[in-house]
Amino acid sequence: MTDKALSIENVQKDRGKTRVLHDITLSLKPGERVALLGHNGAGKSTLIKAILGLIPHEAGTIRIGDAIPGSGTARQDTAYLPEAVSFHPALTGREQLTLFARLSGQKADIEGLLSRVGLGDAMDRRIGAYSKGMRQRLGLAQVLLGQPKLALLDEPTSGLDPISRQDLYAIIDELAGQGTAVLIASHALTEVEARTDRIAILRKGRLVADDTLANLSEAAGLPIRLRVRAAQNPDALAQAMGGTRVNGASVEILCAPDQKMQALRHIASMGDAVADLDMTPPRLEDLYRHFAQEDLS
Repeated sequence: MTDKALSIENVQKDRGKTRVLHDITLSLKPGERVALLGHNGAGKSTLIKAILGLIPHEAGTIRIGDAIPGSGTARQDTAYLPEAVSFHPALTGREQLTLFARLSGQKADIEGLLSRVGLGDAMDRRIGAYSKGMRQRLGLAQVLLGQPKLALLDEPTSGLDPISRQDLYAIIDELAGQGTAVLIASHALTEVEARTDRIAILRKGRLVADDTLANLSEAAGLPIRLRVRAAQNPDALAQAMGGTRVNGASVEILCAPDQKMQALRHIASMGDAVADLDMTPPRLEDLYRHFAQEDLS
C-alpha cells in the first residue's frame, strides 16, 4: 500500500524513432500541489496522457495510488481538466453535470457545485452560449464532482479573467486541503509560483528540476537584485557601491545569496545618501530560464 497519490519511476516514451520522455521520475503525495512547467514540446502533454492511460510507455512504471493507469480504479481516482475543454453545446450546465454524476454513480449537490465555480446564474443556460472561461469553470465543477485522489489540470486558468483565476486557485487549495494531489501544467509562472508546493520542470523530455522554490533558488545560485534610490547624487552612489545607475535616481547591484547581508550592511553605511531600497530575489521566471535553458519569449 503506497502513501503516494502518483508515482512515476524511470518512464520512457518513444514516438517512432524519437524518444520524447527520458527516464522521468516524479511523485505526488496526497494534498500536494505541483506545477509542471516546460515549453511546448517539452513533454508535458505526453506525460499527462501516459498518467491517464491514454498512451502506453516503453519503460518504467506509473501508478495512481496502487492502480495502473487506465484501470477502473485509476479512472475513478483521477480527474482531468484539459486546456481545450469541450461539452455538448445543447445541454445546460446543470444537465451536463447531472449526467456526469449519474455516469459516476454519485449523488451530488449539482447546484452547489455550479455555484462554487461561479456558474450559479448560468446553470440553466445552454453550454453553446458559454464563453471559454465559463466552459473552463464547468470543467472544474466536473473535477470537484469526483472527489478525486489525483487531479491533472492542463492550463486551468486559460480563458479566465483575473478574479476567476483567483477563485480557481482557491478551489485548488480546497482540493489539496481535502487530500487531493494536484498536478498543474501551466505557462502562467507568476500564478503557480505562489500557489504550489513544488516546481517540476521538463526540458526536451527530461525532468531537469523538481523541488521547492526555495531549494531551486539555492541550487541555481542566481543573484539577488538590489535597487537603491539615491537621496541626491546617484552617480556618486553608483561609484561608491560599484553598481549600475538605472531610472535616473536609482542604482542597481547584483549579489550572490550568501553575500546579501554584507551588501545590505554596506548600503546601510551610506546613511542619508540612500533614500530607499528594494530587494528582489530570483523569481520563478528566472529559475525557469536557468533550469530549462530556454528563453521565455
